Amino acid sequence: MNGTTRSRPRAILRIHFHPAERTEELYGQLLTVVEGISSRVEPLPADWSAYVDLTGALAYWGRDAEGLVAVLRLRLLALHGVQCSAGAGPTRAIAAMAADATPPGAATVVPDDPYAVAAFVRTKPASALPGIGPKTAKTLARYGIQSVGDIADTQLPTLQRILGTTAARLAHDRALGIDERPVVPGAAPRTMSASRRFDRDELDPDQHHRAVLGLVQDLGGRLRTNGEIAQALTLAVTYADRTQTTRSRSLTEPTAHTPALTATARDLLTSLGLQRARVRTLTLRAERLLPAEDTVHQLTLDDRDDKLRRLETALDKAATRYRPGITGAASTFSRRGSAVASRRPAS
Repeated sequence: MNGTTRSRPRAILRIHFHPAERTEELYGQLLTVVEGISSRVEPLPADWSAYVDLTGALAYWGRDAEGLVAVLRLRLLALHGVQCSAGAGPTRAIAAMAADATPPGAATVVPDDPYAVAAFVRTKPASALPGIGPKTAKTLARYGIQSVGDIADTQLPTLQRILGTTAARLAHDRALGIDERPVVPGAAPRTMSASRRFDRDELDPDQHHRAVLGLVQDLGGRLRTNGEIAQALTLAVTYADRTQTTRSRSLTEPTAHTPALTATARDLLTSLGLQRARVRTLTLRAERLLPAEDTVHQLTLDDRDDKLRRLETALDKAATRYRPGITGAASTFSRRGSAVASRRPAS
C-alpha cells in the first residue's frame, strides 16, 4: 500500500519460544517480556508462540522493526535464557511465513514494501502460505499451481473453481500480501498440565503408553475437581538430548471425560512414532479450558457412556477421600502394583 492509504509502516511479529523445559509459568514470564516491548500481544500457547503488533512500538522506541526484534530477542535470552525464532512483516500471514522459515536463534524481517513482500513470498511453495495445507497444496499442484507466486498470478475465478469461493479469496489475497487481520490482545487461555519424568531414558513403547494413560487420568480427575473442561490436548516429548517434539489435537467436544481424553491422547502418542526414541519426559497439557457448565454432551442411545461417567464420579470420590492415584486403569500400574506414572502437575 502507498503512503496515502497507510500513514505509517505496519509491523506484525510472529515469535516462537524454544526453551529447554516448557512450563505454564515460564510461558507467562516470556509473554511479560514481550509486553514490555508492545502491549498488543496475542498469545498462542498451543505451540509456544505469539503474535505481536509492533506498529505503534516502532515510533515509541525510535527503532525499525529489525532493531526492535533484536532488542526483544536479546531480552528473552538475557532474562530467561530462552532462544526464539521470529518473523516480522506487514501482515500476520507474512509474519507467520517468515517465522516458519527461520531457525531458533534468528529472525527474518520483511519490510512493509510491495517489492520486498513480492520478493519474499512469490518463490515460496504454495504450502508455505497460511491456510494452504498439504492436501490443498496437492490439489493446486494438479493444476500446475506450485508456488505462492502461481497463486497470485492465477485468476480469482479459476482459483474459486478449484478451492471454493472463500478459501480462494483468502489464498489469493494473502499471496498478494493482503491480510488485514489484526493482532487481538488478550490473556493466554488457561491450561492444565501433568508430566512424567522417567528415571532413565525410556525406550519401551509400553512404558510410554502407560505413562500417557496415567497423565490422562491425572488431568481428567483434576479437571473434574476444578469444574473445568478442555477443548484440546497437547502431548510434548523431551528426548535424551533435550530436544522436544509436540503434537496438538482439538477434542471432538470440550470434555473432562477420561475415555474421551484417552482416545485423543493415544492418537497423539501414535502420531509421534516413539518406537525407537529415548524418552526422558512426557508432558500432557489440557488446552483452552472452559467452565464445566459450558459443556455440550452429544446424546446417544447407548447407555455405556453414562455408566462410565457414573463410575468415573465414584472413582473421583475415592481419590478425594484417600489419595490421588489410588484408583485408575489397570494398564497404568506395573506388575508389582505400584503406579508407573508419577503425577506431577506442571502448572
